[in-house]
Amino acid sequence: MIGTDQEEIRLEYDTPQFLHALFADDFRNLGYLETQLGVRAVTREGWITFSGSPEGLQRTKNVFTDLETTLRSGRQIDQRDFRHAVDSAAQGSDVGLAQLAGVRLVGSRGRKPVIPRTPNQLEYVRAIETNDVIFGLGPAGTGKTYLAMAMALTMLKRKTILRIILTRPAVEAGEALGFLPGDLKEKVAPYLRPLYDAIHDMLDPEEAQRYMEDGTIEIAPLAFMRGRTLSRSFVILDEAQNTTREQMFMTLTRLGEESRMVVTGDSSQVDLKPGVRSGLSEAVHALQGIEGIAFQNFRKTDIVRHPVVGRIVEAYERYRE
Repeated sequence: MIGTDQEEIRLEYDTPQFLHALFADDFRNLGYLETQLGVRAVTREGWITFSGSPEGLQRTKNVFTDLETTLRSGRQIDQRDFRHAVDSAAQGSDVGLAQLAGVRLVGSRGRKPVIPRTPNQLEYVRAIETNDVIFGLGPAGTGKTYLAMAMALTMLKRKTILRIILTRPAVEAGEALGFLPGDLKEKVAPYLRPLYDAIHDMLDPEEAQRYMEDGTIEIAPLAFMRGRTLSRSFVILDEAQNTTREQMFMTLTRLGEESRMVVTGDSSQVDLKPGVRSGLSEAVHALQGIEGIAFQNFRKTDIVRHPVVGRIVEAYERYRE
């Protein structure tokens, strides 16, 4: 029995399998929708009915329209996707799941394209497309480095840039790389492992190896960047919170014609010695309002690793406060 202030809508689909795919084949997700939008759901076979207030029902209908558009575009919906669609509707956001799914970055044969998973990630991708220097700031797991690598490879394949340069401060080695065993690649490989992982996620092994052997993808430790001018390049400075003020200034001023630079970092994870000021902190304050430079701040809600990572970050924030 529906109350006087309650209404009902019924949505029908071709098959039960298609309907179940909309909520990631997990009925617990419907419970999440009920809680967030204040509606009740009943489903059998290929139909689902919702009862609730007119506003709640309209938002629910918007969610399922968003999910259906996304699914028909070829993207499989998981729990995070479903909850993003619900949360966007609950908050009145104009960035739905289908809009995120419409941005597809690099993907080799047999590899899924890289797609932004949150509104902040979408803004980050757009900022990289339209600015010369972009700072991606926020906690671990928010896609700062991964999306930067995806954009670099996408621009490389479009021939917008000719090479990708990866750099990251080797804090544990004090940048004294000459004292480490092996050649340059072997010396810095442990510090650039996250970037290597991203490359191998997005490219076929043979293609990735070819790019690294012919210098299209170059490993450039901060200690070796001085004096260079980087033209037609996409530079990624990762873990920038561990740069000194001098290192940050030197790296930023290496940028040449038709180049792009993405600087990623998390100011809560500085590993510099006590008394040494982070170059990232200075840059964030010094470069506000400068044409061609953009800042994208990520929050714990943007964490796209295992769901427990978001809960870990949140727990630590509460404890440290």
